[in-house]
Amino acid sequence: MENAALAIRGLSKRFGGKTAVHHLDMEVPRGSFYGFVGPNGAGKTTTLSMATGLLRPDEGQVEVAGVDVWAHPTEAKRRMGVLADGVRLFDKLTGEQLVTYAGLLRGMERDLVAERTADLLRVLGLEDSAGKLVQDYSAGMTKKIALASAMVHAPELLVLDEPFEAVDPVSARTIRGLLDSYVASGGTVILSSHVMDLVQRMCSHVGIIAAGQLLASGTVEEVRGDSDLETRFVELVGLEAGEQELSWLRL
Repeated sequence: MENAALAIRGLSKRFGGKTAVHHLDMEVPRGSFYGFVGPNGAGKTTTLSMATGLLRPDEGQVEVAGVDVWAHPTEAKRRMGVLADGVRLFDKLTGEQLVTYAGLLRGMERDLVAERTADLLRVLGLEDSAGKLVQDYSAGMTKKIALASAMVHAPELLVLDEPFEAVDPVSARTIRGLLDSYVASGGTVILSSHVMDLVQRMCSHVGIIAAGQLLASGTVEEVRGDSDLETRFVELVGLEAGEQELSWLRL
């Protein structure tokens, strides 16, 4: 627990009669690039929402760098940056205004916010779009400006829910480069993704979740064993493909 950037113990969440997350335990080591993978409906977004203070758990405890997220939310949130899936941005602001607002909201000095905003826009290739309303951004640009907003206060931990979804290859490469640099400098990233090849190439650690329970966790090499990550994922989750051939599709 002392070396964990994110530590989860006994986390549970129910929606009516459905259990979305069931007594989940997970530990993300400091300085790791942790991929959190699972099929649709596995509980990834619910888990990350509870871990970042966006959704109150029914049971369990979450700590960020040793700080309890629900007992000391302000201190815990100061240590992390979050890119949540499906949460609407303040898109009537320009890109520059949005990142600036995120920094000021964190209590940063205006001059420091301006300096970091300019740096992030430059690194993410958004300098020319700094004065453009976020509502007019493409999907890739929107992901990048949301990432800039999550990073402006230099958090210890980045929690990213599907950061590459609907992102073009050029934007994806830019985002990967920034995240690799962030981890190399001592930061920790946890990201959810459906793309096994991406996780296998980018991540040092991986956790596989299905039906609200963690099935495997460790380094990518430990989890995949002698096979590739996608094969191991299918073995653990137990998904079986349907009939591979449809007679009516023959021409």
